[in-house]
Amino acid sequence: MEWIVEGVALISTAAFVSAVTGIQPETPVSYAVYAVAIGTLVVLAVVSLFTGFRIAFLPFRLCPFIFGASAVLIAWGAWL
Repeated sequence: MEWIVEGVALISTAAFVSAVTGIQPETPVSYAVYAVAIGTLVVLAVVSLFTGFRIAFLPFRLCPFIFGASAVLIAWGAWL
């Protein structure tokens, strides 16, 4: 069940960022959506670091790095 919730959260975050970027990427609302998406990914990375990183299954160990890299890429695309 946790995997489904995490997947829905990631797809929703990507959909919000894509929609805002496609409509008007330079508005204050867009920057707020980017900030919330980055915050969500950072929180998921920290939670994954303390929970999934203990398990020997490689995909769980990669999650914190993937979430962190995604947050950095959104920040890079939004503010550069």
